[in-house]
Parts: sequence; C-alpha cells; structure tokens
Amino acid sequence: MKMDSDLLLSPAVGLAEEEEADMNDWKLPLAFMKKRHSEKIEGSKALAQSWRMKDRMKTVSVALVLCLNVGVDPPDVVKTSPCARLECWIDPLSMSPQKALETIGANLQKQYENWQPRARYKQSLDPTVDEVKKLCTSLRRNAKEERVLFHYNGHGVPRPTVNGEIWVFNKNYTQYIPLSIYDLQTWMGSPSIFVYDCSNAGIIVKSFKQFALQREQELEVAAINPSHPLAQMPLPPSMKNCIQLAACEASELLPMNPDLPADLFTSCLTTPIKIALRWFCMQKSAKLVPGVTLDLIEKIPGRLNDRRTPLGELNWIFTAITDTIAWNVLPRDLFQKLFRQDLLVASLFRNFLLAERIMRSYNCTPVSSPRLPPTYMHAMWQAWDLAVDICLSQLPTIIEEGTAFRHSPFFAEQLTAFQVWLTMGVENRNPPEQLPIVLQVLLSQVHRLRALDLLGRFLDLGPWAVSLALSVGIFPYVLKLLQSSARELRPLLVFIWAKILAVDSSCQADLVKDNGHKYFLSVLADSYMPAEHRTMAVFILAVIVNSYNTGQEACLQGNLIANCLEQLSDPHPLLRQWVAICLGRIWQNFDPARWCGVRDSAHEKLYTLLSDPIPEVRCAAVFALGTFVGNSAERTDHSTTIDHNVAMMLAQLINDGSPVVRKELVVALSHLVVQYESNFCTVALQFIEEEKNYTVPSPANTAEPGNLTPVRDSPAIPRLRSVNSYTNIRAATTARNLNKSLQNLNLSEEGGPAAFSPGNLSTSSSASSTLGSPDNDEYILSFETIDKMRRVSSYSSLNSLIGVSFNSVYTQIWRVLLHLAADPFPEVSDLAMKVLNSIAYKATMNARPQRILDSGSLTQSAPASPTSKGTHIHQAGGSPPMPSASSSSLTNEVPKPPTREQPATRPPYTPTLGGQAPHSHQFPRTRKMFDKGPEQAGEDGDEPVGHRNYISAALQTGLCDWSAKYFAQPVMKIPEEHDLESQVRMERQWRFLRNARVRRQSRGITQRGVSRLDDQIFINRNPGVPSVVKFHPFNTCIAVADKDSICFWDWEKGERLDYFYNGNPRYTRITSMEYLNGHDCSLLLTATDDGALRIWKNFADQKNPEMVTAWQGLSDMLPTTRGLARRVSIYLDRSKQGGAGMVVDWEQETGLLMTSGDVRVVRIWDTDREMKVQDIPTGADSCVTSLSCDSQRSLIVAGLGDGSVRVFDRRMGPNECRVMTYREHGAWVVKAHLQKETDGHIISVSVNGDVRFFEPRSPDSVNVLQTVKGLTALDIHPQANLFACGSMNQFIAVYNANGDVISNIKYYDGFMGQRIGAISCLAFHPHWPHLAVGSNDYYMSIYSAEKRLR
Repeated sequence: MKMDSDLLLSPAVGLAEEEEADMNDWKLPLAFMKKRHSEKIEGSKALAQSWRMKDRMKTVSVALVLCLNVGVDPPDVVKTSPCARLECWIDPLSMSPQKALETIGANLQKQYENWQPRARYKQSLDPTVDEVKKLCTSLRRNAKEERVLFHYNGHGVPRPTVNGEIWVFNKNYTQYIPLSIYDLQTWMGSPSIFVYDCSNAGIIVKSFKQFALQREQELEVAAINPSHPLAQMPLPPSMKNCIQLAACEASELLPMNPDLPADLFTSCLTTPIKIALRWFCMQKSAKLVPGVTLDLIEKIPGRLNDRRTPLGELNWIFTAITDTIAWNVLPRDLFQKLFRQDLLVASLFRNFLLAERIMRSYNCTPVSSPRLPPTYMHAMWQAWDLAVDICLSQLPTIIEEGTAFRHSPFFAEQLTAFQVWLTMGVENRNPPEQLPIVLQVLLSQVHRLRALDLLGRFLDLGPWAVSLALSVGIFPYVLKLLQSSARELRPLLVFIWAKILAVDSSCQADLVKDNGHKYFLSVLADSYMPAEHRTMAVFILAVIVNSYNTGQEACLQGNLIANCLEQLSDPHPLLRQWVAICLGRIWQNFDPARWCGVRDSAHEKLYTLLSDPIPEVRCAAVFALGTFVGNSAERTDHSTTIDHNVAMMLAQLINDGSPVVRKELVVALSHLVVQYESNFCTVALQFIEEEKNYTVPSPANTAEPGNLTPVRDSPAIPRLRSVNSYTNIRAATTARNLNKSLQNLNLSEEGGPAAFSPGNLSTSSSASSTLGSPDNDEYILSFETIDKMRRVSSYSSLNSLIGVSFNSVYTQIWRVLLHLAADPFPEVSDLAMKVLNSIAYKATMNARPQRILDSGSLTQSAPASPTSKGTHIHQAGGSPPMPSASSSSLTNEVPKPPTREQPATRPPYTPTLGGQAPHSHQFPRTRKMFDKGPEQAGEDGDEPVGHRNYISAALQTGLCDWSAKYFAQPVMKIPEEHDLESQVRMERQWRFLRNARVRRQSRGITQRGVSRLDDQIFINRNPGVPSVVKFHPFNTCIAVADKDSICFWDWEKGERLDYFYNGNPRYTRITSMEYLNGHDCSLLLTATDDGALRIWKNFADQKNPEMVTAWQGLSDMLPTTRGLARRVSIYLDRSKQGGAGMVVDWEQETGLLMTSGDVRVVRIWDTDREMKVQDIPTGADSCVTSLSCDSQRSLIVAGLGDGSVRVFDRRMGPNECRVMTYREHGAWVVKAHLQKETDGHIISVSVNGDVRFFEPRSPDSVNVLQTVKGLTALDIHPQANLFACGSMNQFIAVYNANGDVISNIKYYDGFMGQRIGAISCLAFHPHWPHLAVGSNDYYMSIYSAEKRLR
C-alpha cells in the first residue's frame, strides 16, 4: 500500500475520526485471506534431523594399568613432605606393598563399575611391556567394533618422554622400560578412550596426535600406490575415533597437597561427588556452613542412584548441571558425540568438567582430545555450590537428631528460570540454558507435570525448538512416559508428540515398536478429552500410518477406523479434517483396512463431509475417498460398484468454489483412472473420434469485432507482467496464454493455406514452456482439443458411443476431467491435463499399429517452416513416436522421427494488421502439455511399465503435508493480526484511518452539492479497449479491464502501475470486476462471460500479481458473441438479445457474492465457506444484466434483458423469494441500483434512457426521468445522487437527482480536443465525485467536480 502523501502531512488525527474508523472497518470480515489463500499448499522442507545417534556405542572392555611400585618413588619427581598419598582413597603405606597394590586395583575397578557395571574389567598391576600388549590385544579382539577404555596410572614411574613413551617395568622390577604410544595405538585400535593420570600427561596427548597423523599418511600412501612397501605391511588402524583425557598439561606436575588424594584426576573422574564435597569443605566459604567436617561428609546418608536420598539427590543435581554446562558450551555435534553416544564416555566427560574446575584451583590444567572450551567459570557452578551448601547445612541435624531431609529447591528454581525465559524472552534469542535440566526433571514425579507443560510450551516455538529438544536427548524420555497411565499427563504428552511428529515423522517406527500408538488410540477414543487433544492424537496416528505398513497394521488392529468414523461429525473442524486424512492414509495401498472401511460403510459416512462448510475438511474427505478407490488389489463386482459409487459422489464437487478441493478431486479421480485404465482408454478414443468429426459452433470462429486484439503503435506497446498463480506456474506457460497468442494470429479453425492449425502450434515445443515434466514429450491433447471435446460432449449426443453405454460412469468421469482441464485455476487444469493426456497417450499408442520407422525416410507434409522442428515429438528409446496432435486430427498424421538435437523454435509470425505484434506475442506460444512418465531405459519406450505408477505418484497436492505444518508452527502465540504492537496491525490501523479520512472529506463535498462534473483530471491511452472500469474505494488506483487483461492506473499521478493477463480463454471476455476487502488488503475479482471468477492479489504494488483463487461461479454459461456493439444492436433491433456476460455484486459485510448473467438463476456464493449457498430462480426467459444487493434488508435487485426489474428476498425459499417484479421498462435494463439506506429506492435505467425510481414495497414507479436514447453505459453515484449516461453517439451526460443535466462531455481536454469515442464503460468513484469513462478508441479519462469544491 502506498501511503497517501497528504495523510503524512495532516495534523493529529481527531478522536471522532478514529472512532468512526474503528466502528466500521474493524468489524468487516475479510474474504480470501486464510492460510490456504496466502501460502503455497505444500509441506515444509524436511530439516535433516541429526539428533538420532547413527552410531550408538558401548564401552565393553576396560584395561586398568597401574604402575605404582608402592614404596619406591620414581627418580625424576621430588615429593614434598607431607605429600598427597591416597590412591583410590586408600593409603598404600597402611599395608604391605603387594596387598596395597591389589586393593587399589580392586577399588579402582569398583569405582568404574559404578558408571558402567556391564563392561569386562582387566587389571594389570605394575606390568611389563608384554603384559600390556597381551592385555590390549585380547580386549580389542573381544570388543570387535565397540569401544575399549585404557586407564593408565603412572605415579610410580618416571614422567612420559618427549618421544612419546610412557614407562612400565621389567620382569624383576630393576628397570623402568619405555612403552611407545605408537605401539599402544596399534594394540588398542579404534574406537578407544585413554585416561592418563600422571605428571606431564599433556605430552602423551601431543605424541598421540602426531602418531595418528603419521598413520593417516601411511594409509593414504598405501591406498594410492599398492606396490609401495607400506602397502605390503598390515595396515595400521586409524586413530580417528579415539578420545583422551589427561590429568595436566605437558609442562605441569600433579598437585602434592596432602589434603588431596594423589590420584586427584582419577577421583574426579570416578568418584566426583565425594571429591567435590571434600573440595567444597576445603574452600574458605565452607566456614559459612558451621559444623561440617570432613568426617561428617563421609556419613552423608543415602545411595548415589537413589534420587530420594541426600547423596542421590546431589548426584542427580550434579549430572543435570554438568550436562547443562556441556550443552551450552560445546558445539552441537561434539556434544552429541561425547555426551550422548556412550554412557561411560558421557559420565567421564561430565566428571572431567569437575576435574577441570578442581584441578585448575591447584594450577593444574586437565587436557582432553577432542579439546573442550574452558567451563570452570560457568555460572551453573554457582548453582552447584548452592545446592551443596543447602545439603551440607542440614547434615549435623540429620545425623545427630535424625530430622527429615528437606529436598533441594534446585529443580523447581531451574524450571522457574526456564519459565521466565519462555514468557519474557524476545523472538530471536539464544536457546534456554535450562533445557537439559528440564530433561532431568522428567525423571522426577514431583515436578513432571510442570516440566512437561513447560517443555510443550518450548516445543511450540517452532521446528527449531523441536530439533533442539531432540538433540538434547528428550526422545527416550517422552517415549518411556507413554507407558504411564496418569490421566493428567495425557494432554501434555499428546501435545508434545504432535510437535515432535510434525517436525520429524520418522519417529513413527519407534512409536509402533514400543506400542506407543496404543496410547494415542486410547486418547482418541476417550470422549472426555477436549477436541483439540483428540485432534492431536489423530494427527499423530495419521503420521504413524503414513506410508508405513507396520503402522497401518498395528492401528487397524487397534480399531482406528471405527474410532475415526465416530468422530467424523465432531463440531471441531480441525478434528474432522484430520480424522478424514487419517482414514485416507490407513487404507492407502493397504487392502485389509479398505475392506474394514467397506464393512463399516466408511465411504458413505465420509460423503457428509463433501459438503462441509470448511474447504480443508472437504479436501480431506476427497483425499480419503480418493485413496479408498485407489487400492490396486483384486477387483470384484462388489468393489467395482463401490468405486463407481464413490466416483459419482466425488463428481458432484466439480464446481466446488475452492481450488484446493478441486485439485484434490483431480488426484482422487486419477486413482480411479489408474484402476480402470482400459475402460478409460475406450472412452478416450470415442471422444477423440467424436471431436474429429464434429465442428463446434465455437464463438471463437465467428469473426466478432472484439475478438482480435488490434495492434498498438510501436511506442505504446505495453509489457505484460508475467503473473504468478500461487504455484508460480508462469502465466506464460498456461494454456490460456496459448489461446491468447492464437487469437492474435487470427486463425480460422481449419487454417488457411499459410496459417498453422492451432493444434500444430500447440505441439510446437518452446524452451520456456516446460511444466516440470521429467521427459520432453509433448501433450497429445492440446488445450484447444480438450476445450472442443468438452463442448462437443455438451452439444452432441454421445449416444452413438460404441461399447460404452452413454451414461456409464467412465464417460461421466471423463467429462468431469474435461471440465476440470478447463478450470480457471491453473494448478487444477494442469493436473487434469496430465490425467487426460496420460490416458489419451495410452489409448492412441494401443490403437496404432506398431511400425518401425527409418528416421531418414520421412518427409514432412507441413509447410516448410521452423515449426516443423518444433512439432517433433521427443521420445525415449527407439519406440514409434506419437503423431503431432493438431486439433483437427489426432491419429491420421504421419509420425515424425524422434529428434532431440534441434532447438524448438516458434512459428514465424506475420502481423495481420501491419506494424507491431500485439502484446501477447511476447509470450511463448505453446504449452508443454504432456509427459509420458519416467523414461524407461533401453528400447522399450512405449511399454506402459511404470506408467500406472507415474500418474499416481506424480499427482499429489501436498495437502496433507501442508495441513501438518499447523502442528509444527506455534499454536499458543498470539496471531500477528491480534498483536497490537505488530507491523500488520499498525498497517491496518493506518489503512482504516485513511479510509475514515476519504469518507469524511468526500462526504463534505457531496453534501455541498455538485453542480458540474466536467473537469478532466486524468486521461491516458489504455493498452486495450476498456470494457469494465472500477475505482478502488480508498486509494488512488483504478482498474481497467479490456477483453482479457487488466491495467491499473494511478489517477492522481497519471501513471500506469501494472498490466497483466487475466488468463481467460480466447473466446471469453471480462464482463465485471469488484474490489474485495477494499477497506483493507484489497483483492480484485474478475468475472468472465464463461462464468469463471478469478481473484488476484499483489497488483499495482511492484510485486508480481498472483491469483489467489478462481472458480466456476456459474456453470452452463455459454459465452455469447458479445461485442461492444451489443447494446446498440439491441437498441436498434430488439429481437437480437445478446448476452449480458456475467454480472456480480459483492457484500463485504456478509462475505456473500451474488452472481448471474446469461443464466436463469441468481447464484449466491459464500466466500468464507467457498461454496454455493443458494440458487434463486429469476423466473424469466432472458438474461440478468445488472445486480444490486443490500445486506441489511437481505434484498437483491436484478435488472433483466427483457426490461423487467425483479426484487428477491434471499431469506425465503426458492419458490416464494421473488417479492416484486416491475415491468415498466420496454427494453434491456442497463443498470438496476438498490440504495443502501434503510428506506433506499431502486433506480433502474433501460437502453431507451428512461430512469425509473421504485419504492420496494409499492408496485409502481414513484418517479420517471427521461434521458438520452441509445444508452451503452450508465452508473449511479451511491453518495452524491448523480447519474451519468454514456451513449453510442459519443457523448456523456451527467444528471442530478431531479433529472437536470449538470454536464455534457463531448471532447477530450487538451491541445487537439478530439471527439470522445463511443462510450464502452462508465463508473463513479464510491466516495469522491469522480467519473471514469472508457471509450472504444482505447482512451480512459476521469472527470471530477470543479477544483474549488475539491
């Protein structure tokens, strides 16, 4: 929306004005602004989910190598006195050296077993090189591909050397013997984990990396050059998957503080709580916790793995904190590898974070490979200190007086922090630190409900949040919780699982494996559950059965079908929609479920949803019925009858107002076509034959003046914008474009000697017109042919069809598909084209004798022109190619040899009127019509293998995946339009203030009275002859339609904003336009005289215009040969009553659209439901020429071609709703207008120029005025009591309410002052006193009241 410059300058807006804006505009409903109109109907791009551990591992064997040599200190370390003594919490000097060694070994094993009880432990105490080698090789042999741990304590041997050696002993302990890390790597292999507890341990880590690099290079050399001596040797194992933990840096000694154990690093890694508590007591701050001594710490009651005891709770908090620190500091993939892949590795690394904190306080820096960022200063350690503090402060009273233990508030506080993050945070922020803690809390029954609630709220933030939660490791927890029977968890778990499955549907297998589906089946069957939770349950089940056979079987046994059928009539629309999708998926390619559905007469129960008020629900029902008939199991008479039944029910949706429904309908019918292929081939051949022998009285053939777009002068050539329907199929490639190009070539259907037949044209391939086909084959049936067939089938009696009874289901479905191929919405027609052409291809391939062609021998019968290259059919393999399909013949042409070399070219173009080509020539002239399906390899190009799959696989609408996006997006967030601070809301407020200003200012002018209306404020030459003009009610934009395109002008600045093609076939024309939601985000509705309605957005604002929706507003309208001379011919000769095209009137307050025209009814569409709500018979034999309605009184006034004006009350039944008929006009009614006030009159005008005023309750007119005869156009100003008449005699007269002429306009202002052309259309602005005039000479001008008034 462009801001009006003067609004920006206007003074502060008054309160009254704001109130007025609030009153009217905020209450008005908006049409066609739902998600299905604004989004592309497709699923979200699947995010690659990295949370699943591709390689879960176990550490299965542990080597404990202790080189203590108790009693003998190594020569290179001078120990302090006193010195750290304890090894594994045992003082080695308190018993004999051998016993001490064995006890320490046994203790170390116990400490490791706390973390991994199932591993095989082997101790090697004061070993020799051979013993270490034997130990390592045997452990690797047994572990196979799993992980092995090597723990080395080198407190009794010299420090590691710079050459990469550690020390062990000789047999009689007289010498230290070096052991190379390179050898150790060879024996241990990979994957392995190494723990080094000795001084200068960082040296080992460095050497290890150098050796590993050397190995990689050796491997590379051997791989490149097999004759190299290295390649002859056994290959060294790669060390890529090895993890190392070392006690200190290369230059550091271990701390010798006598208050600490000698193996401080090992203690941190294997007994973290014990060492953490001792270290806490050694800090100065421990004095703040009186009465706690080192002895008391030993007496903390409880077991590490019992979370209800003090010791267990501390251990649990410690796990949560270290996990959280790691998750927040480490890169995601490293976190996954170290903290989620292997239980023992995860425990060691959590404890390593503690080791870093404690040892750094003694100037020692533990080292790891892969290296971790420093974590010893992380804020969460303060939470740990607090938890320890709270626990220890209770100890004296618990132990001495036996008081009860008060549980730590840690988890509750962390949940509160998480809650604060959820409620207070901004949109784009870092992930919450507390996520891993929430995971830990799920283990506790006390906080579980709250944790699940917060977790659900977090997952609701969007797919990124789900991916994060899964990467933290939430999955096994929530899977396990499905075994819980607690009712209060149900809503939370259902919500969480819906979120997970909306983002990662691969979890379906895990659910079925763990019987998780039963949980959701019971939720669905529970009638006390609120509808939204049942909706999520049925969504989850729909994901479980989606293309997953095991899931389908499990849910079928769980009685899913009966459960779903019971809920089909639930008042909650989303539930109805998902129940239908779930049914459609459970019997998709799964016959037992289909028969179960037949027994429960599922298809009949689904029929009720076909008329559901919500389009998405209708869609889902069509999808379900489509997969119901799409099963390829054995056919029986019974199943065929059911299929026919379903097909005929579906066929009734042919004129549904929603394109999403019609797209789903094409796909559903394509399933049927695949099932009964041979029958459809027969029907197709009959139609093709019939079409060849029948010439349709096509309106396109009658040389009607408006049919040929006249040529513009070169400078004025408008560049048409290519238009996106929201599939982004460019308008350039849609069939209607082809027709537009053809129409400009002015071809007769048969094609003169030099002209090309349209069929020839439509098969010439064009580089830009691919429809995303896998192969470059052409469509057999061009749009022309299909359109002709469609009309043949409605004109001629097809009773003569041989072998197929006239009313057979197949014939009717073929007709439905023909109808859908001409659908105004491109995506629908493209899908239908694919289905029709797939069958036509089969039919013609099967019907033609197979000939082998010599590609050189064929000459072409077409005129020598570049087109001949374009008409070649590209084919796979060496199969006989298909003939080029011209609209006059389909099977009798000589097939051309397949060529792939020449580029496709366009036919030469000769402008018919000299000068420039018309604008449509800038479009490619063709449409890529049909592709054959996946190209078969080799020589079997025409074997219909894979074809059956092609049609069903290629045809899908993405509806289900698109619907599933609802669950992935935030559900609890305030929608943007309700958020008072949002941009959307601000823009809307701005627009409503602008509207109020326009209303107020224009009212001021009209109340003063308009005495003249001839000041020309705009004139410009329109690209086409204007046939309908429409002012935007509030901004300075005016839409001008010619036959098949729309031009937008800014009448204030005098510039063109946009020009685009409406997409109607060449024999139709735009006959009326309306702005929908004019007060807010405007859409433009165009109606054409074949009964099609199209709605556009993004016009006139630098974006590409997009088609929001399109549908067949009136069926059975035959486009009449309506030229501009229509009304004149009527005036001159009453017997030639041509058609009125299609007329519409729009009611914003109710969202109803009234449509009529060359039909005998007034049809009312509800745009909210996108369906027809009422057909009011006009009771007349002539067409409706004008419609006007008033929502307050529910009245509709129709002017008719026979001169009558009829008033209908739409609240009454179809037989009594016509409440008044006025027959005072003797001729065609040009306009009937119902004033919107409560006692507003009806004003009607006929071509004879008599203006009559009627009071709806009285049978005769209350006033008559006579104006000029020979009216061609007329409009009435809704506010200012003016009406303007345009006549064939090239002038405009403007009258006031008393019938006085206030202005006569005959000439354009300007230098030459040329005469106005014959008036083709007129329109007043709804508020300002502006009159827009379009005339036959292409000019478009706007007149207004005198300047001083404005």
